[in-house]
Amino acid sequence: MIAKYSRKFLSLVSVVTKNCQRQVNRSIFKLSLGQSVLVTSILITGLVLGVRQLGWLEFLELVCFDNMVRLVGDAGPDPRLLVVTITEADLQAQKQWPLSDRTLAEVLTKLQQSQPTAIGLDLYRNLPQPPGHESLMQQLQAPNVITITNLGDTNAEGVSPIPGLSPEHIGFNDFVIDPDGVVRRNLIYAYQGQEQYYSFSLRLTLKYLDQQGVTAKVHPNVQLGNIIFPPLNSNSGGYHNIDSAGNQIMISYRSPKQIARQVSLTQVLRGEFQPEWVKDKVVLIGTTASSLKDLFFTPYSASKSANPAMPGVLIHAQLVSQLLSTTLDRQPIFWFWPEWAEYLWVWTWALIGGVIVWRIRQPLILGVMEVISLGVLCIICFSIFTQAGWIPIIPAMLGFVVTGGSVLAYKLRYNSLHDALTNLPNRDLFLKQLEWAIADTKLSQNARFALLFLDIDRFKVINESLGHQVGDQLLIKATQRLKAGLGRRAKIARVGGDEFAILLENITDSQEVNCIADQIHKAMSLPFYNNGQEIFTSISIGIAFSQTELESEPVTLLRDAHTAMYRAKDQGKGRYEVFATGMHTQIFKRFQLEIDLRRAIEKEELYLQYQPIVSLETDKIIGFEALVRWQHPVHGFVSPAEFIPVAEETGLIIPLGKWILLSACDQLSIWQAQFPLDPPLMMSINISGHQLSHPDLVEYIEKILHQKSIDGENLKLEITETVAMNDVEAAISILLKLRTLNLRLSIDDFGTGYSSLSYLHRFPVNTLKIDRAFVSRMEDTNEDAAIVETVIMLSHALGMDVVAEGVETAEQKAKLKKLGCEYGQGYFFSKPLDSESATVLLKQQFENITDPNS
Repeated sequence: MIAKYSRKFLSLVSVVTKNCQRQVNRSIFKLSLGQSVLVTSILITGLVLGVRQLGWLEFLELVCFDNMVRLVGDAGPDPRLLVVTITEADLQAQKQWPLSDRTLAEVLTKLQQSQPTAIGLDLYRNLPQPPGHESLMQQLQAPNVITITNLGDTNAEGVSPIPGLSPEHIGFNDFVIDPDGVVRRNLIYAYQGQEQYYSFSLRLTLKYLDQQGVTAKVHPNVQLGNIIFPPLNSNSGGYHNIDSAGNQIMISYRSPKQIARQVSLTQVLRGEFQPEWVKDKVVLIGTTASSLKDLFFTPYSASKSANPAMPGVLIHAQLVSQLLSTTLDRQPIFWFWPEWAEYLWVWTWALIGGVIVWRIRQPLILGVMEVISLGVLCIICFSIFTQAGWIPIIPAMLGFVVTGGSVLAYKLRYNSLHDALTNLPNRDLFLKQLEWAIADTKLSQNARFALLFLDIDRFKVINESLGHQVGDQLLIKATQRLKAGLGRRAKIARVGGDEFAILLENITDSQEVNCIADQIHKAMSLPFYNNGQEIFTSISIGIAFSQTELESEPVTLLRDAHTAMYRAKDQGKGRYEVFATGMHTQIFKRFQLEIDLRRAIEKEELYLQYQPIVSLETDKIIGFEALVRWQHPVHGFVSPAEFIPVAEETGLIIPLGKWILLSACDQLSIWQAQFPLDPPLMMSINISGHQLSHPDLVEYIEKILHQKSIDGENLKLEITETVAMNDVEAAISILLKLRTLNLRLSIDDFGTGYSSLSYLHRFPVNTLKIDRAFVSRMEDTNEDAAIVETVIMLSHALGMDVVAEGVETAEQKAKLKKLGCEYGQGYFFSKPLDSESATVLLKQQFENITDPNS
C-alpha cells in the first residue's frame, strides 16, 4: 500500500515539475517577446564588453582601423620634408654596405651647403666604417644633425648610439608594432626617473619648430606650442591592455604613396638636386632598398599585393610630418571616448538590434533592415574617424548582431553539437551517432561498423612553433582532406584538439577498413601549404570494431579506439593499430612504469655504466660514455629503451638527467685524480631534447663543473641529430651558451635523422658519432661503407673529429682507422662496465703508460 502511494506521489511530482517548467519557459518566452528586449540588450552588451575586455576583438578593431585609414583622402607630400633614399641602385653603385664614413660625410656636406633646418640620419653608425671616420664625426657634430639609437625591449638588445655625440643629437628610432605586425602608433617620448628619451622624429620636429619660434615642453607630456599630445591609454579606441608605456600617439597617416619629396643617395652625391628642395627643410636619410629589410607593415599594407611594407625612413618622415602638421597646421589629434560613453554606444546598438528583430517578422525585410542598420553604423564611425575620432565599431556591430541573433534559437542547438573551427560534429554528437550505430547492429545481425580514432602527429610542435593560427588552418585543411577522401560513406567528427573520429558503417570485412586507413595515411602524408610554406605531418590511427555479441557503450568504443591510437603512436607514429583486449593492460603497465620510475629516481635505484671510447691510433682509452641502467627491485633489469621514452613523455627526464650529470661528473673527478693522464680523461653524457630546452641547464652544468673541479674540455654532451633538427635556431642558441662553459659537444647517431647538411656547419659541435647501423653493415654493403667514408670526410672538412659506434670486429676497426676515423666505441673494445670494472681497465692502461719497461 505504501509503495502504491509512493508511486502516485512521484508521478504527481513529475507532472507538477513538468508543468512548472512549462510555466517558466512560457514566462521567459513572453518576457523575451515583450519587455525583455531591454534586459536582453543589457546582457548581450555585458557579454560583448567582457569579450572586448579580454582583447578578443582587438584584431577586428585594428582591421577596421586599417580600412578606415585607407578610405581617408590622400593629403599628398609634405613640402617641409625631403627624404634622401638609399635604394638598390645606390647600393650597387657604392658596391658596399654599410656605406663608408667618407660617403656619408660627403652626403652631409653637400646637404649642409643648401642650409637645411635639420638633417636626420636614420642609419646605425655605432661602429666606424673607414675611411673618412674623422670627416663624418665632424659633420655629425653640426647642431642640426640628429642620429639614431635603438632602445630595444626585454626580448631584444638595443643598438647603442654613435659614440662621442651629445644626447641632443640622438633620438631613438624604435617603432611600436602591434601584435599583428602593423605600425599604427608612435612612441615619441619616454622617461625613467631622471633619464629622458626623445624619439628620432621628435628631435627633428623640435629642431624645425625652434626655427619657427615655437616653444616645446616634453615632461611629463609632450606639448608643442599650444598643442598638448595626450598619451595613449592601454585601452584607447580598439586597443585592449596594450603596453602604453611612455608618451604614445596614434599615427595619422598622411599619404600611402609619397609622404615627401624623395631624392636618391647617388643624386645627392652628384649634386642632382635643387637647393630649394633642401633649404629650411627637414631632411631624412635612410634606406628604402628591400634587401636591407628595414621595412614595416602599415595600415596600407593589406591593400598592396606588391611591396606591402613601408621603409622605416618613410615612417619617420610620416611621424615628423604629423607632429609638424598638428602643431603648425592644427591638424586634429586622435581622440577617444571615455569608457562609459563607449559602453552606452555599444548598448544602444544592441538595443537597436533587438528591437529590429522583435518588430520585423518578414525574413527578407528583416535582412534588409539589418544590412541598412550596419551600413549606417559604419558610416557614422567613418565620419567620426575623418575627424580623428576612433570609436568602437566591432563591439557595437557585435552587440547589434548577437542581440538580434539570439532570437534565432535553432542555431544554438546546432552550435552545441558542432565544432566551430571545422564545422564537424563534436564529441557529444558523435557519441549519439555511435549510439544509433550500436542500435542498428542489434536490429541486424549482419550490420557491422568500425570506429577510427585519428590524431595528428607532432601537432603540438606545429602549434607552438608556427602559431595557433597556422595550427587552426592545418586542422581545417586536414578536415577537407578527410571529407574529400571519405565522401559520404563515413561520419567524421572532431573529438579533441587535434583528434578526429570516423564512423564507418555497413562494412563487409576488416580488410576494407584497413584499406581506408591506408588511404587516409596517404592523403595526410602530402604536404600542407601555408603562405607558400610546406608543413609535413602524419596521422596515427586506432581502430575498434563493433561486437554484436557484447553490450557495447559508445564511450567504451571510443576509449578502445583511443587506446589503439596511442598504441600506434608508441610503435612509431604514422601508422594504424587495431584494438586488442590486451592493450588496456599495456596502458596500465606503462602507467605503473611511470610510477615505479618516479620512485626509482627518488630512491636512487638507478646506476651508471661506462663504455670506453678508444683512440684507433693508439688503442688507448680516452674517455667513457655514461649509460643509465635500472635494476627494478621486483621485475629485475629494465631496458633503457623501455623507461627512457616514459621519462621523456612525463618530464621525469629532467631530474633523471640531472642525476646522470652529477653522478658521471663525480666519477670523472675521481678517475682524473686517480689517473692523471695527458690529455685528461673525458666523459660523454647524452642530453635529451627536454633537457636541452630546460632554462637552467647551463647554470646547472656550470655548478657541477665548479663543485667537481672539472675542466669543461673534459665533459662532452651528446645530442641526437633528430633533437638538434627539431628546432634548429633554438638548438644553435642553446649549444652556443653551452660552449661558453668550454664544453665539448657531439651529435649522436649521425645519419639516422633528417638533418639538412646546410645546417651542419652552423652547429658549434666538436664531434660527429657515426651510428652503429652504418658501422655494422659497412663490410657487407658498399653503400654503408660510402656513407661512413663520407661522414668522416665531412667531419674533417668542418674541423670535427669522429667517433664510430658499434665497433665489434678487428676488420671494422682497421677499416675505420684507414678511413681516418679518430675514435671507436663498441664491444670489440669493451661492453659497458660498472665503475669498478672500468677502474681496473684504466689502472692497467695507466701502469702500461707509466712503466718505462712496457
